[in-house]
Amino acid sequence: MKITTWNINGIRARIEGAIAYVREARPDVLCLQEIKTVDEGFPTEAFADLGYNVATHGQKGFNGVALLALHPLDDVRRGLPGDDGDAQARYIEASVTAGSLSARVASIYLPNGNPVGSEKFPYKLAWMQRLAAHATALLASEMPVVLAGDLNVIPEPADAKRPDAWRNDALFQPESRAAFRALGNLGYLDAVRACHPGPGHYTFWDYQAGAWQKDDGIRIDFQLLSPQAADRLTAAGIDRFTRSWEKPSDHAPVWTTLEPRL
Repeated sequence: MKITTWNINGIRARIEGAIAYVREARPDVLCLQEIKTVDEGFPTEAFADLGYNVATHGQKGFNGVALLALHPLDDVRRGLPGDDGDAQARYIEASVTAGSLSARVASIYLPNGNPVGSEKFPYKLAWMQRLAAHATALLASEMPVVLAGDLNVIPEPADAKRPDAWRNDALFQPESRAAFRALGNLGYLDAVRACHPGPGHYTFWDYQAGAWQKDDGIRIDFQLLSPQAADRLTAAGIDRFTRSWEKPSDHAPVWTTLEPRL
């Protein structure tokens, strides 16, 4: 099972690139973030023509997440538990079965949290606490779980070309990084870091100041695997070539492959 996550930064603005990528990469499951449309505005038919089932949790103008799969999407959950008053569309999960392998996959767009001194930063940290609580609950199923998406955290200095430039940013605050580590302490494995240790592996390059041309990037998109999923991990990577396309997203797709146990 190949699972890919991609912050598309507006599905309607980047539909041509999204379709081209899906045709080339052909993931079994594609997790999208920042679709920036209501459910009815998502180009479902374009992906259905390629054989994909689609589930969305959209929002007008911003946020929004989606799951696309070559297999049925079962038991779809929209919204992160723990706060019924949270209207932001940032979380969707479903079960997917490909052959003999079944997994619970989530597409996540974690709050940015900037500026740090505003109400947005406490919202980010509270959201991460809710995510940790739900991630704990998912472990109880003993089913392979993949938490995929734009988590808006730079976990370590090695995850930024210029870490000092991010010292005052919500993505690199000690509280944000500690909340990310808490997911690892639960037993979730950072798939890309497990397969590619060391610096230089980025998933986001700003549109400004020639960041892409300078490879001035950060790693903020992840696939976090439960122990049952980690046991099946065979490869992971970043398809950074998409960042050089015409009218690209500022994020690159992150993928993993899981194989059934023999």
